[in-house]
Amino acid sequence: MTSETYSPVGTADTGRGPRWNKVPEVTFYFWVIKVLCTTVGETAADFLNSQLGMGLTGTSLVMSALLAAALVVQFRTKGYRPGVYWLVVVLISVVGTLISDNLTDNLGVPLEATTAVFAVALAVVFVAWFRSERTLSIHSIHTARRETFYWLAVLFTFALGTAAGDLVSERLSLGYWVAALLFALAIAAVAVAHFALGLDAVWSFWIAYVLTRPLGASVGDYLSQSTDDGGLGLGTVITSVLFLAVILALVVYLTVSRRDATERQELTPTAG
Repeated sequence: MTSETYSPVGTADTGRGPRWNKVPEVTFYFWVIKVLCTTVGETAADFLNSQLGMGLTGTSLVMSALLAAALVVQFRTKGYRPGVYWLVVVLISVVGTLISDNLTDNLGVPLEATTAVFAVALAVVFVAWFRSERTLSIHSIHTARRETFYWLAVLFTFALGTAAGDLVSERLSLGYWVAALLFALAIAAVAVAHFALGLDAVWSFWIAYVLTRPLGASVGDYLSQSTDDGGLGLGTVITSVLFLAVILALVVYLTVSRRDATERQELTPTAG
């Protein structure tokens, strides 16, 4: 599934010449790495929280600090750099998971409430983004303001995907593979709605982006959890290392090939 085609820029653009888009093209590689990142977000959070004994609070503080540092580097880049971009996604997947887990496990907030809150927060980000920029296109993330909206949206999609995925799994008592199949079918339905029925590309992209989080988490749980709990028993360390290795290999390939880099676009001013 791809997002919308490049469209004229909104009111925030100056028309002063070409700039580089700071996010990748939505290709097959994009979705593969995204799912792998969500799996790492689930298993890494579990490893740091449980096996290293850092607890939710300690893990949240450390990972939030690392995410903040990675975002500083990302914002300072002049264009899309696969290594930096996907490092931020991996870290934001962990932090998004931890935000949801903290509200549920530490504060006792019901999953129904956290799912609703994150859905509203994501909607607020989209409304503010559109009111400010007059577009939600991910093909023109070339200003600090647009990039801020983009990463806020990504953060809330991970938190929403975590809460909604846990809610569905708990309410329906699904096994790991059944849950993975359910979310995969939901993503397929979004793809059909987009390509066959004309569902808006922006909404197709973000709905699929949310759904890939519980999909990846279900796969990660299946691989890492014990056989007594219905998993393969690989553990969080092996699962995290395995998926990080695949992510690294794909990122190196994309860095060399530039297969997912957005071509430079000439920006033209538009009326407010």
